[in-house]
Amino acid sequence: MKQVVQNYKSGELAVLDVPVPGCKPGGVLVRSAYSLISTGTELMKVSEAGMSMLGKARSRPDQVAKVMQSVATNGLPATYRKVMGKLDSYTPLGYSLCGVVEQVGAGVDDVKVGDLVACAGNEHALHAELNWVPKNLYAPVPEGLAPRHAAFGTVGSIAMQGVRQGEPQLGEVALVIGLGLIGQLVVQLLTAAGVRVVGADPDPTRCELAERLGAAACGDPASAAVEAAVAELTDGHGVDQVFLAAGGGSNQPVELAARLARDRGRVVDIGKCRLDLPWNAYYEKELDVRFSRSYGPGRYDPSYELEGRDYPIGYVRWTERRNLACFLDLVARGRVDVDPLVSHIADFDDAVETYQRLKDGELKAVAVLFRYPEQTEEAGEPPAPTVAVPAVRRAGGTSTPARSAGTPVRLAFVGAGNYATSMLLPHLARREGVELSTVVTTTALSGANAQRKFGFAKATTDLDAVLGDKSVDAVFVVTRHSSHAELTRQALLAGKTVFVEKPLALTEDELAGVLAAVEESGNDRLQVGFNRRFAPLLQEAKDRFGARTGPASLRYLVNAGKLQHGSWYLQQGAEGSRFAGEGGHFIDTASWLLDADPVSVYATAAPGNDDLQVVLRYPDGSAATISYVTTGAPGFPKETLDLVADGKVLRLDDFVRASVHGPKKWVSSRLPKARDKGQNAELAAFVKAVRTGGPMPVPLESLVATTAATLAVHTGLADGAPVTLARTP
Repeated sequence: MKQVVQNYKSGELAVLDVPVPGCKPGGVLVRSAYSLISTGTELMKVSEAGMSMLGKARSRPDQVAKVMQSVATNGLPATYRKVMGKLDSYTPLGYSLCGVVEQVGAGVDDVKVGDLVACAGNEHALHAELNWVPKNLYAPVPEGLAPRHAAFGTVGSIAMQGVRQGEPQLGEVALVIGLGLIGQLVVQLLTAAGVRVVGADPDPTRCELAERLGAAACGDPASAAVEAAVAELTDGHGVDQVFLAAGGGSNQPVELAARLARDRGRVVDIGKCRLDLPWNAYYEKELDVRFSRSYGPGRYDPSYELEGRDYPIGYVRWTERRNLACFLDLVARGRVDVDPLVSHIADFDDAVETYQRLKDGELKAVAVLFRYPEQTEEAGEPPAPTVAVPAVRRAGGTSTPARSAGTPVRLAFVGAGNYATSMLLPHLARREGVELSTVVTTTALSGANAQRKFGFAKATTDLDAVLGDKSVDAVFVVTRHSSHAELTRQALLAGKTVFVEKPLALTEDELAGVLAAVEESGNDRLQVGFNRRFAPLLQEAKDRFGARTGPASLRYLVNAGKLQHGSWYLQQGAEGSRFAGEGGHFIDTASWLLDADPVSVYATAAPGNDDLQVVLRYPDGSAATISYVTTGAPGFPKETLDLVADGKVLRLDDFVRASVHGPKKWVSSRLPKARDKGQNAELAAFVKAVRTGGPMPVPLESLVATTAATLAVHTGLADGAPVTLARTP
C-alpha cells in the first residue's frame, strides 16, 4: 500500500510503498476514502523539517531539553547516534480520515466489514491507503453524511473539546482569535450553542468566511474593529470566553485576550501559540486560563486509546470517542457545515505536490482533503458524478431557405438592457441588409428608448406578437439569465432562428427543454453569444499557431473583478452564479482553440468569494485550466491566455496584443484602438446564416457541450470530484 511520509532531517516528502498493517484485536482495518490535511499542525511539521538543525532546535526547545537530559544520562556519542537515527527516518503524516472497514479484529462488535467510520490519531488515522484503528479512535458515520465531510471528525473533536473547556452558556459572547481550520469550527460550534461570536484574524478572506458561517463580526486583531464589536455586543464588559486558535510566535493573541475578556472571564488555549501571559492584566481581571488537550479525555492514555478501556459515562461524559461521534452527528444534522471550509481536494497520488504548494503558499487553503482511489458506492461514497451531454435530435431539416436578393433580414430583440444596447445593437443598426423590426421589453420606456436610439420599427411588451409575426426572421434573446432557456424554447417552437446571449441554460432540465423544442420542431437554428472565438486577433493567432500534432496545455486567467453593489448578477438564487452566467465564454474559447469538446470537468472554489479553478480535459489528452478570479487587482488585464503544444506557445493579452512563439515568431503588428472581442464578426456570421439559409456559425452540438460543461462546474463543486461528461447516443 501507499503512505505519505516525511524525513524530518532532510525535509523530504514522499509517497512510499509500505506493508499493509495487520488487523490486531481490539481494532479494525480501515481503507481510506478521504483524509484531511491539517493546514496548521501538519504544515508546521513540514515547515520545521525544512529548517537547518539550528532552526529545528529553536522551534522545539522541549525536544532540545530531552536531548540535553539524554547527554547527561547516556553521553554525547550515544545521544548523537540516537538523535540522528531518529531524525534521518521517515515519519508519518495525518491524523483525521474517513474510510471503510475492511477487516474487524477480535473483540470488536460495534461495526462490521463495509461500514463507514471516521478515524482519529496521529498514529492510526494517517495519510495511507490502509490503517489499523483501535476501538476508541473511530466512530461510525451517520447515514447520509458524505465521507469527505466525515473526514473532518478529528479536527472537529479538537474544536469541540476546546469549546467544552470554555463552558459556554446561552446568550454569552465569545472571542475566537485565529480563524484557520480549528477557529472556523469553533465559531460554528459556539454559534450552535447559542453564543454570539466575534472573530479575529489578519486574513480578510477568513474573516468573511467566519461571518458567513455564523460569527457576528470579524476583523483584523490589529484594527479597532474587533474591539468595537466586542464593546457593542457586551455593553463594554468584555467577552465571557476567549478561544486561542492561533499559531505562531507572536504574543499578540494572549495580550488581546486580556484586553477584551471580562472580569473573571475564561481564556482557552486550543492552538499552539506563544503564551507569555502579561501578569498584571491577567491578575487584575483574575482570568481563568485553561488548556484544551486535543480531542478530549482519553487522549495520550494508552489504556484508553490502545487497549480500548472506556471511561464510565457517569464520571467522564465526553471522551475523545464521544466527542468524535457528537461532531459527526452535528454535521449530519446540518448544525455544522464543513463544506465551505474545503479549499481543495487532491488525489492521494498528488500528495507531495499538494504539500509543497501549501508550504510555498501557492495553494491558499483552510482545509485540504486527499481523495483515495477505488471508491465504491458500498463505501458510502457516490460514484464520480457524471453529467450527460444531451444528444441533439432533429425532426426535420437543419437549414432554412435562402432569402431572395435585396430582401432584408428582419430581426426582433427580446430585451434591451446594457449588453444589448452597448455590444450588439450598435453593430446591427448600421449593418446593410438588416432591418430591426421589433423590440420587446418588460417596461414600455426601455422599449421606447431602444426604438428611438436604434430605429426599431416597433416597440412592444407583447412577446406573443413577435413570435407570431411571420415576417420576423430571427429573434435575439438578451434578457436576464433565468429566462434564456424558456424564451429560446418558445422562439424555436415558433420557427424562428434564435440568437441567445450566454448562458443558454442554468440547469440540466432547462437545457433538456431547449433540445426537446429542437426535436419537436425540427428547428435547430440556434446561436449562443460565445463571441470570443470570432475575435479577429485571436483568430489570426490561431492561424499563425497552426495545426497541432500532440496534446496541448491551455491556461486562461479571467480577472473578473468585484461586482458593484446591487448588480443583478448577485441574485444567485434566481439568476445563477457568476460563472454559470459567463463561464461558457471561456470554456467555448478553450474548446475552439483545442478543436474539441471537453470530456471531463474538475472545479474547486476559494472560500468566501467567487474565485474558481476549472480544469477541462479533452479526448486527445489536452487540458485547459480556467482561473476565474474576483479578487485580483482592478488594473490588471481581464483576460490572458496561453496555449502550449508541439514546441509552440500562443499568447493572448486581453484582446489587445497576441503572439506566437515557435520556429517562426509572430507578434501582432499594432495595438487596436479598442479590444475587439468578436461581437461584430459573430453578428456578421449569424446574419449571413439567416440570409443564406446555410449552417449556423457554431454547430449546435458544440453549444450543448459547452453549456453542459459549464453546468458540470457547479456539480463538481458540490460533489468535490471530477465530473465526466457522458455523451448520450
